[in-house]
Amino acid sequence: MAKLIGTIEVDTEHCKGCDLCVVACPKKVLELSHEVNAKGYHFSFMARPDDCIGCESCAQVCPDSVIEVWRLKVEA
Repeated sequence: MAKLIGTIEVDTEHCKGCDLCVVACPKKVLELSHEVNAKGYHFSFMARPDDCIGCESCAQVCPDSVIEVWRLKVEA
């Protein structure tokens, strides 16, 4: 049976820290950073990258389209 491994890339300089992606993630992979970007926003990041399944929920709810998702299917 194949397993999906996912990863995301957040454009941290354009992320406004709205928290929608954090709430939408079914695996609780995302959190808001304690650091801020140049505009003063706490941006989203992968706190638990090994748990990402690449479901794209985060990217779909992002109002600014700053999240890119990649998936890789591996044989388990």
